[in-house]
Amino acid sequence: MNQPAFIITIDTEGDNLWRNHGQILTENALFLPRFQSLCEKFGFKPVYLTNYEMAVDSAYVEFAKDVIARAQGEVGMHLHAWNSPPLFDLTGDDGRHKPYLIDYPDEIIAAKVKFQTQLLEEIFQTKMLSHRAGRWALNELYVKVLIEHGYRVDCSVTPRVDWRRSPGAPQGQGGTNYIGFPDQAYFINPENIAAAGDSPLLEVPMSTRYKHPAWVNSVKSLYDSLRGKSRTPSVHWLRPHGGNVANMQWVVDTMLSRGSDYVEFMLHSSELMPGGSPTFADEAAIERLYADLEQLFEWLSGRVVGMTLAEYYQKKT
Repeated sequence: MNQPAFIITIDTEGDNLWRNHGQILTENALFLPRFQSLCEKFGFKPVYLTNYEMAVDSAYVEFAKDVIARAQGEVGMHLHAWNSPPLFDLTGDDGRHKPYLIDYPDEIIAAKVKFQTQLLEEIFQTKMLSHRAGRWALNELYVKVLIEHGYRVDCSVTPRVDWRRSPGAPQGQGGTNYIGFPDQAYFINPENIAAAGDSPLLEVPMSTRYKHPAWVNSVKSLYDSLRGKSRTPSVHWLRPHGGNVANMQWVVDTMLSRGSDYVEFMLHSSELMPGGSPTFADEAAIERLYADLEQLFEWLSGRVVGMTLAEYYQKKT
């Protein structure tokens, strides 16, 4: 029997974008080789979903070209609308508000996807096949633009997560509500991205599970409503945040026991650098992260086979 795929996705972007609103630095590119070496130790192949500032960073370009040349990973596209050309002042302070791409006018959405796709293909001399939306925000227009540019895999869907309360442009509607979306791979319907269709774009949702059983979530929801509050149920991701190896293992076990033929891990490139994120603030935190990654990857060995998104797409077609 074929082993399920283990897909590592890295949102490859500037340093600590949670806090940096002005100048964007890319020092985290220098910390990627250590992570790449760990992945290769276990036969895993990361997908570096690359945004604008990293695409024009010479250290990152050299690193990523080597990964591609050795067939030890993939470069895909990641788009942060507020600083990806062509620039368009949506809010008067886009660096602070960090608008979703779906907040912008239709023609700007199309222009930004076109620019970033062409830039990456020119730099890396390979077709861009895989994509993740900046800040996880996807809609039907965005999907249609991706298809027009020849993308074959998207991994923006985060099942069980509602991003509508995460603000982008002040005049916008917030992010995308993924509650009720499939949590297995599906060829997406461009007219309704929550449904399967016959497009050439394969959606590969993030691996997430509710932290609590359905009955607990129902009780919590009732309690919140009586207090005049509304919150979505808590979710475990296949994503490290320090000391959560057991939770990540539980997500994997639960997904595979339900018959999933893949599990999808994610991390930001800046989270591999001390001080590159709020979560891993210093060298000690980074060393704990690598201890967690070593433990998780060792545990996964023999259970899964490492694949890029493009390789997984080939498996599904």
